[in-house]
Amino acid sequence: MRHFKMSLMALAVVIAAVSCGTRGQKKNAAAQAGETQAAEAVQEKETYFDAIDKYLTETIGSQYGSGEVCIPYHDYISVDESQADDIQVWGSYWVDNYNIVGDTLMFVSGGSHPGKIHVNQDEAGHFTVTGFDPVGDGSQFLPTAKAIFGDRFENFQAALSDQDHREAVRKAAIASYVEKHQLSVKVYKDYGWPAVEIR
Repeated sequence: MRHFKMSLMALAVVIAAVSCGTRGQKKNAAAQAGETQAAEAVQEKETYFDAIDKYLTETIGSQYGSGEVCIPYHDYISVDESQADDIQVWGSYWVDNYNIVGDTLMFVSGGSHPGKIHVNQDEAGHFTVTGFDPVGDGSQFLPTAKAIFGDRFENFQAALSDQDHREAVRKAAIASYVEKHQLSVKVYKDYGWPAVEIR
């Protein structure tokens, strides 16, 4: 059982289904086409999570040894959406680079980057990461984590210590990436560890 609650509101992706209906009750082609376009527009709607993934891939992932693919994943702790020009997202952020070897994603490099990410939403609705307040390393870890997470610090600590949950988040991110990019891989593997099936 998880020992913490995340205060992040879940983002719901609404997909409109277009069906044929019963005998003699069919929607006209124009109505069906309109519903299909609306569904596609909802699916393709940009979110600040997309901007965060782009930032993690391009800015953080590029600092590590390069691989054929870069897959970010994150354990969100809290979000403050009160200001569109400075949406604040606290979390544990991870970036992993992999090479594709046969049907396997082989881990090459990557690491953890907890902290707070700042995102701006412009008038057109586009999101851009404008800043990152990272937790420090070594002796600076605890004081910077407490300063950045504030009253969210206990939730952050609980998330950080939950290895099973983090691995589940990682696996889900890998599965989503593989499906989105239609990669013909079946497992991922860290050096010295057994391969893990991607479902």
